[in-house]
Amino acid sequence: MRLYRLLPFIIIALWMVMALLGPLWTLEPNQIALPKILLSHDKEALLGYDDLGRPLWDRLVMGAQTSFFVALGVVTISLLFGTLIGATSGYLGGWFDHVVTRIIDVFLAFPGILLAIALAGILGPGVENVVIALAVVGWVGFARLSRAQVLAIKHRDHVQAAVALGIAPPLIIIRHLIPLIMAPLIVEATFGVASVVIAEAGLSFLGLGVQAPDASWGSMIRDGTRYLLVAPHMILVPGCALMLVVLAANLLGDQLRDRLDVRSKTNR
Repeated sequence: MRLYRLLPFIIIALWMVMALLGPLWTLEPNQIALPKILLSHDKEALLGYDDLGRPLWDRLVMGAQTSFFVALGVVTISLLFGTLIGATSGYLGGWFDHVVTRIIDVFLAFPGILLAIALAGILGPGVENVVIALAVVGWVGFARLSRAQVLAIKHRDHVQAAVALGIAPPLIIIRHLIPLIMAPLIVEATFGVASVVIAEAGLSFLGLGVQAPDASWGSMIRDGTRYLLVAPHMILVPGCALMLVVLAANLLGDQLRDRLDVRSKTNR
C-alpha cells in the first residue's frame, strides 16, 4: 500500500528531474544516424531510434522538458487569474458576478480542447502560443471553484470583522479569503497538470504545438504512427511516458484531496 502511495510521487519526481536536469546532461536529440534508422535498441540507446536515427531517450527527455514547462506555465497562469477573478466575483456579487458567471458559462458550453485547438490554430504553432491557448481555456475551472468557495465563507465572522474595520475589498480577498480556499485549488491544480500534459501532447500531435526539430511526446507519437508495424517502440516509448505522467498526476490529486478534505477525516 505504501508503494502504491509513493509511486505517483516517484513518477512525478522523475519527470521533474528529466525536465530540470535534462539540459545539464550530454544529450543529442537531433543527432541523425542513418545506419540506425528504426533500430529498436543498442548499447548506446536502450530505447532505440526513430525514423531519422535519432535516439529516443534523448528526445524523450526533450519532450519531458516541453510538457513540464508548458504544464507549469499554463497551471500557474490559470491558477492566478482564475482564482483572482472567481474570488472577486464571489465576494463582490452584483452585476460583476453576473457578467463573470455568464462568461464562465460560455466557456463551459464548449469542450475545452476544441477551444484550445481553435486558439492554437489562430495564433499559430509554437510553445508560447500553446501556453496562451491552454491558459485562456484553463482559468475557467479555477474561477468557478474559487467563486463557489468564496460564496460559502464570505459571511464568516472574521470577514465581517475586517469589513467593519474598513479594510479595502482587495485586501479582504487576498488576505482573508484566498488563503482559506487554497486547499481545493491545489487539488484542482494537480488535476490541471494532467489535463495540460495530455492537451499539449494532443496539440503537438496535430502539428499545432512544438515544431521540428524540437521534441514533444505528442509529436513523437505522431511520427511513430507511420511505422507502427515495423517500429512499435517509436509509439510505445513516448506513449508510456505520457500515460505514466498523466496517471501519476491524477493519483497524486486523489491523494491530496483525501488528505486535505477535513470532512472525510472527521467521518472516519
